[in-house]
Amino acid sequence: MTNLSAPEDLALHGVRVLGFPTASRIAARYGLQVDTVQEALLDFEARGWVRQSSFAGSSGWSLTDTGRVENERRLADELDRTATRDTVTSVHAAFVPLNRRFGTACTDWQIRPMRFDPMAFNDHTDWRWDERVLRTLANVGRSFTELCSQLAECLARFDGYADRYSSALRKVDMGQRAWVDGHDRDSCHILWIQFHEDLLATLGIPRGSDT
Repeated sequence: MTNLSAPEDLALHGVRVLGFPTASRIAARYGLQVDTVQEALLDFEARGWVRQSSFAGSSGWSLTDTGRVENERRLADELDRTATRDTVTSVHAAFVPLNRRFGTACTDWQIRPMRFDPMAFNDHTDWRWDERVLRTLANVGRSFTELCSQLAECLARFDGYADRYSSALRKVDMGQRAWVDGHDRDSCHILWIQFHEDLLATLGIPRGSDT
């Protein structure tokens, strides 16, 4: 049985997972009304859980320290209420080694060691090197899809990660390389980071402690 998270919980959680998002971006990610998200964020701002700010011409929302604590409290309550903690814990355990493979692939996409420069930038002129990286991303993606499916079956908010990852890879296959690790779109790398943050927040695990 798939459990639906409360809209206000998704509004708060979306701020953490999406990283400096607008209300419309959170609404689009979770299929909510923009007005519902905006109203929740304004309420959270009054409580000191989120703040809105502008940076480099963009504006968005971010969590305060107390907002981060409240987010994790709500997620923990959701796990207990839906009896899904064991499933999420099991998926996280399977994700950890997969995350290492993905991290190595992303490094290889950005860096191609040369004889006299072990940190040489990958200029993507060696198609064999890039093809090997893309095969790894595809293989990792298949395992990633399985993990996402397990989570989405019990918590609906995890739905969407696998489809967007596959969509990004298809764009890469069409020659749009920025969809591997671009920071201005739902690239493979961005989606992976969001999913990882989602797991960490859900289980209350400090970032960097599960490597």
